[in-house]
This record gives sequence, structure tokens and C-alpha cells, in this order.
Amino acid sequence: MQNRHSPPLHLKSFVTPARLLRQNSTKRQTFLAIVPLSNEAAAFEAYRLLQYHGISPEHLAIVGQGYSSPDRVGLLEPMQIALHKARRFALVTGTVGTVAGLAVFLALHWGFDTSLTLTLMLLIPTAGIVGGFSGAVVGALFGFLGEGTTVGIYHHHVRQGGYLLMIEGSQPLVRRGEEILKQYSAPKAR
Repeated sequence: MQNRHSPPLHLKSFVTPARLLRQNSTKRQTFLAIVPLSNEAAAFEAYRLLQYHGISPEHLAIVGQGYSSPDRVGLLEPMQIALHKARRFALVTGTVGTVAGLAVFLALHWGFDTSLTLTLMLLIPTAGIVGGFSGAVVGALFGFLGEGTTVGIYHHHVRQGGYLLMIEGSQPLVRRGEEILKQYSAPKAR
């Protein structure tokens, strides 16, 4: 039964600008903590400890032999990260280079009354290509030496027979999980 003050049912399905802005303004932010553990027993014990303290299994994953693989949980190889960053940087810097080339072309043509020559017209794609190439190199270096190094260490740990416990969720949840594990893994003073 419909209330007098509510809109008709067929109007509720339309997306209003206010509803659209409200839905898209709240970005979902998830945080990730990765804890390397030496063996399966330690990984399973830490997993159960976090569950005991109220962290849901949907926020936890064990990576290692007999459990999830690094690829399955989204832990990319270092080269994949470097290529992804290279593509992203190349696209951004190529676009910026093309816009800068167009701006210089227009400034030379209109500001200095330079005649249109083939050399002047080649300035635009040349700036875009140079910007894209330099962005790809910088992006690959950032990807490989930045995130790629850390991910490479985790992959090496799993290949050597170790395990990873991954906690993903909101910042307070991840921080709480880290505190729980630190509390129980810290050596006790005598």
C-alpha cells in the first residue's frame, strides 16, 4: 500500500541527479595488509586468531601451497605491474605532450605569424610520441622499482614454501587485524 507522501512506484525507479551524485560520491576504499608467515601451521593459527577476534573470513585470505595462489588473490607479478604503470604513464604523458605540441604550434602560428610548414605541423605528433615514450620509461621504472619490488619479495616468499596472510577491508578493520597479530606474535618479556 502506498503512502500519500511517497512518490508513485513507477517514479522511484528513475535516477535523479541528486541520487546519482550521492551514489558516485562515496568511493569504496579498501586497505590491504600482508603478513608473511613461515609455515602453514602459523598461517592457519593467525587466520583462526583473527576469526576469533571477530574479523570475518571474507576479509582474510591465506596464500601458499594448498591455499590460494598469488594470481588468484590479485598479487600480480612485478613485470605485470611495471607494464601496467608504463601504459598508464605513457597515456598521460603522451596526452600532455600532444596538448603541449598543439599549444606551441598555435603559439608559433598565431603569435609569430609563422607560415604553416610540414616541419611545424610535425611538432604536434612528435611531442606526443616523445611524451608517451618518456612516460612509459618512467612508469615502468616506478612500477618495477616501487610496487614491483615489494610484490617480488612476497612472490619469492611463497615460492620458498612460506605463506601470506592477507587482510583486506576498511582501514580500521585492517589496523585492528594488524594489532591483534602484533599483540600475539610479540615476544613476551620475562
